[in-house]
Amino acid sequence: MKKIAVLTSGGDAPGMNAAIRGVVRCACSRGMEVYGVERGYTGLINGKLNRMDSRSVSDTIQKGGTILKTARCPEFNTEEGLKKGADVLNAYGIDGLVVIGGDGSFRGMRDLSEKYGIVCMGIPGTIDNDLGYTDFTLGFDTAVNTVLDAMNKIRDTMTSHDRACVIEVMGRHCGDIALYSGIAGGAESILVPELPFDIDEICNRMKKNIIKGKISDIIVLAEGVGSCLDVKKDIVEKTGITVRTVKLGYIQRGGTPSMQDRVLAARCADRAVTLLYEGATESRVIGIKENKIIDMPIGEALEIKKTINKEMLEMASRLSH
Repeated sequence: MKKIAVLTSGGDAPGMNAAIRGVVRCACSRGMEVYGVERGYTGLINGKLNRMDSRSVSDTIQKGGTILKTARCPEFNTEEGLKKGADVLNAYGIDGLVVIGGDGSFRGMRDLSEKYGIVCMGIPGTIDNDLGYTDFTLGFDTAVNTVLDAMNKIRDTMTSHDRACVIEVMGRHCGDIALYSGIAGGAESILVPELPFDIDEICNRMKKNIIKGKISDIIVLAEGVGSCLDVKKDIVEKTGITVRTVKLGYIQRGGTPSMQDRVLAARCADRAVTLLYEGATESRVIGIKENKIIDMPIGEALEIKKTINKEMLEMASRLSH
């Protein structure tokens, strides 16, 4: 392939710029033309494409967000929207498309590929780490470290005042941010949407901690479980313990990407461009398994369900005693 395009779609994630940079520079090093699509599939439908070169991505590897912007595009879920996108790519003579995004973005590229024969490569960019085919996604490591930094500061003030705190983090369907940050931050309880929790067990643990001289507790709650305010209300009613709440929100989506996210972005981008350069005829997604970069057909990848690591949750429970 001689001419490709790259776009970012769905929620932004730290490391997306490092992936764009990787795609552009790996392609340019092979003499390929690269076009950046502004605002995801919305920009593709509207023909918002610009030629990029190595200088276009200078001074971007350390920046959060995405220089190409992103957007959600309901129109791309329709036959008309898909056709518009395919027509634009064909008009530019573009042979392949690199999509950086999550599950919804990958479903869009699958449909574009199946119905109009556009060869696409997917790079997993989502802080939730909710794609089952890969161990990690771009932005997850940075998001967890952002939560961990906040948790460390919250722990200081909770300890000073002998209080407990429920920290609500992102993760509607996947509790990995809560799980990993909870373990790294020494949380006493971790609540994830994949598994039910027993509020009485949490309260009994907090009471036992008080008897042992431990007054402050940190409870990490993934947003898909429910509201931190509701959990606080239940704890206060059952124990009388003073509880505060913190909802971290969009702070988790921004910031300078970590070393791990930057390296993962580069490795995934290089694999995606290599596949296109070598003339791939089917759409695939890139990921990482046991620290090795892998790729597989998009349809197969989307069928793999993401599951929570129960062994890590059990370990976290033992560590909280």
